Amino acid sequence: MGEFCGSDSVSVDMETIYLGGKYGKFRLQEYHVQTGCGPVSVIVYGDRDKPALVTYPDLALNHMSCFQGLFFFPEVASLLLHNFCIYHISPPGHELGAAALCPDKPVPSAEDLADQILEVLNFFGLGAVMCMGVTAGAYILTLFALKYKDRVLGLILVSPLCKGPSWTEWLYNKVLSNLLYFYGICGLVKECLLKRYFSKEVRGNAELPESDIVQACRRLLDERQSINVLRFLETMNGRPDISEGLKKLKCRTLIFVGDESSFHAEALHMISKLDKRCSALVEVQACGSMVTEEQPHAMLIPLEYFLMGYGFYRPSQLSGSPRSPLSPSCISPELLSPESMGLKLKPIKTRISLQS
Repeated sequence: MGEFCGSDSVSVDMETIYLGGKYGKFRLQEYHVQTGCGPVSVIVYGDRDKPALVTYPDLALNHMSCFQGLFFFPEVASLLLHNFCIYHISPPGHELGAAALCPDKPVPSAEDLADQILEVLNFFGLGAVMCMGVTAGAYILTLFALKYKDRVLGLILVSPLCKGPSWTEWLYNKVLSNLLYFYGICGLVKECLLKRYFSKEVRGNAELPESDIVQACRRLLDERQSINVLRFLETMNGRPDISEGLKKLKCRTLIFVGDESSFHAEALHMISKLDKRCSALVEVQACGSMVTEEQPHAMLIPLEYFLMGYGFYRPSQLSGSPRSPLSPSCISPELLSPESMGLKLKPIKTRISLQS
């Protein structure tokens, strides 16, 4: 049992991951935390004395299929694990090996899932946390930040949602829901989800095979329980519009979006609603929605700028990376002020400039 376990949780040692260099290896532990909406899986790794970074994935994904590319990219891993302990929260029933959820129970609302995050933070005794979410997960974390402002240090959002579903999206999701209900995670459902996540380039075509990351995601989708995905999809299809509330959001916010993402317009709408003094948009060229998997290298330099504003930094022994020449000593203090963020980080074209 882990140190946080009580009668309402289970801790399971899952695996050891190797990151190389100073960080060597970390033991991943999975906790099943009981909440008012049922149990939720949380994967924890890193030094628990450090500030917490909470992640939340997109529809039908979990930490393995949504964040593995980012955390296995050495420079990003060193930046994040040097500064944070990682808490990967899965949507209900989206964890590895999850059983099918009871279809007779009410589908939780988006607000219920935001409240569930608060229960997770309280269970681990966490105060204010940094949050990172992808699309549906970005929406849940933004809603959490709006409800519990004192529990969020900052938001790192990838292809986020903030408006309620349009009629087109609502109808599309209803068709997808019917496919899930009658046919499960069938080939058509997987193609729809992969199109949601990735650009055309990596999904392949008649001449080019799909990339390794798409193949890996396809295999992981096979492990999802269709009823669990259906329930989360119904939650998101009933989400309210939180656009106007964003004006009151004062924590720093960094948004990434691929220029081929289906949610590109949504991200532009969201950045227009946020306080320009403490928000920034990074548009990633030739990339779909899931920047964390498709182009994790594109997130490094903007993340460094963003986290330096909190006094976080990447270990000095790695600062000579050709992908990231930044170090605390070479950043002007003026660049770290909230007022400068939009100017310095919008837009950054990353496809060519950050690749070695």
